[in-house]
Amino acid sequence: MANVLPHARRMMILRALCEGCSIRSTSRLVGVDKDTVCRVILQFGKACQAFLDDTLQHLELGHVQVDEMHTFVGKKQRRLTTDEKKERHDIGDMWLWLAIDQKTKLIPTFHVGKRSADNARRVMMKLSKQLLHGLPKPHDSDNHAFQVRRFDAVTQISTDGLAAYPEAVDLAFGPYANYGVLIKEYRNRDLPNSYAPAEMIGTKRILHQGLTKRDAFSICTSHIERQNLTVRTFMKRFNRLTLAFSKKLENLEAAVAMYVAYYNFVWRTRHADDSGKAGKKRPTAAMMAKVTDHLWSFEEFYNTVIQYG
Repeated sequence: MANVLPHARRMMILRALCEGCSIRSTSRLVGVDKDTVCRVILQFGKACQAFLDDTLQHLELGHVQVDEMHTFVGKKQRRLTTDEKKERHDIGDMWLWLAIDQKTKLIPTFHVGKRSADNARRVMMKLSKQLLHGLPKPHDSDNHAFQVRRFDAVTQISTDGLAAYPEAVDLAFGPYANYGVLIKEYRNRDLPNSYAPAEMIGTKRILHQGLTKRDAFSICTSHIERQNLTVRTFMKRFNRLTLAFSKKLENLEAAVAMYVAYYNFVWRTRHADDSGKAGKKRPTAAMMAKVTDHLWSFEEFYNTVIQYG
């Protein structure tokens, strides 16, 4: 007879992982083998992905910021052999493509993969399908009775200067999104053997579509960059200069799905008070985006998601 892990113990494992514990520390705290922890992550992560796909639909997002964050699976890209570079897509440098709504702090879309134009298109296409009522059909934008054509943007999108983004946004949204690019210029960014943060000396804003010069300063990527810090804090496999990296791509994908689901429905961010310090807790991102109407406990989160497993 197979040894089935009780739900109470599964919840202890997942709660520790969501709060930033590593796999080995969770193994020691709960008293289970680390392989058991990995199996729980894989099973619950797939359920979280199905839960997010089913729940985060028909969203109304005012300003979405998109960015990509580096990590690696198995070993770093420079250590791959020639054959591995040709045949393996699941090891080496990986990027977490992440989108966040500026107002609600909801993460509607994420993707784990290489930093390629194809993955940029995947992220934008998925994001466009999640928006409220979707995009207008071609017939709805035709000229009728000699009326001037008018396009109503469904959202605003801000990204960094990655060359793949403009084409991806145009493919997914056409004229139905206001889009701008923010490029930050740094000094001493590429100094060898230096871990000191680079100094930002300027910014460049590029208006691609739907925005005027008056709207230039609305282009912003600060919130998604701050979210990147939260990701590195609460997912040990994204910590730099440590041994806590993913050994398999499917484990990385499961861990990210679990983090995004927990962040959207359980985690409560804080808004700054008048002095600039962290103030009172906000409702969860899912509540702010009107995906749910109440605060979720971890128990409710677990019992809801596990039904998708």
